[in-house]
Amino acid sequence: MTQSSISSSPVRAIVTGHSRGLGAALAELLLERQIDVLGVGRSAHPTLAQSERPASAPQFVEASLDLADPDAVENWLASGALQRFAQGAQCVLLFNNAGMVDPIAPLGAQGAIAIARAVTLNVAAPLMLANALAATQAHERRIVHISSGAARNAYAGWSVYCATKAALDHHARAVALDAPQGVRISSVAPGVVDTGMQATIRATSVEHFPLRGRFEELKQTGKLATPEDSARQLVAYALSDDFGASPVTDVRELAQS
Repeated sequence: MTQSSISSSPVRAIVTGHSRGLGAALAELLLERQIDVLGVGRSAHPTLAQSERPASAPQFVEASLDLADPDAVENWLASGALQRFAQGAQCVLLFNNAGMVDPIAPLGAQGAIAIARAVTLNVAAPLMLANALAATQAHERRIVHISSGAARNAYAGWSVYCATKAALDHHARAVALDAPQGVRISSVAPGVVDTGMQATIRATSVEHFPLRGRFEELKQTGKLATPEDSARQLVAYALSDDFGASPVTDVRELAQS
């Protein structure tokens, strides 16, 4: 991976779902890299939100927002909060990390509201935020969709999750063809990360998710990636000269390049 050319420039980052798991690891690492962070999600980060930060430290701000509510997302974007955060930055990174694996069930056994919330959180909100970021005046805007292997491989019980992650991949491909000036995009699968989503998967009945045993084995044998390791790979890629060269990739492929 090519060394970053923007690490010494004024960089800011927006992270959705920043309060736990991979999102929290991303927010914490970006701040360590002296990058201002705007966290967007329903919950506050358990420690960053409460810590007193010296004036010389990178800025950390939060927006309390239900990203599964399209009206709430529209109203927040209309408030200009994203634009104000991006104002004056040389480069703004957007990590569309927030997502949900529910509903896990075969077709016919999924709740209608659960489907709607998943599609909004996993697809509509990332696309709305990406569109808003592209319209800002930052010199460079880099959009990182957090994808999944489920975008590229179908799994029984995951029809909604697979479809929503595949939508992010295809969105990145189409935006890359648009080639908007100053915008780079990549939909990146972070590997199998040890987060709350994995706990949800392991708690699902085998009837609804036949491959549950595979994920139990990954946990038991220590084969899940840590959020911190995945965050390091994602941030390094987002800041690198190579970012966006491929609109769809996987951190395991990046590690081999």
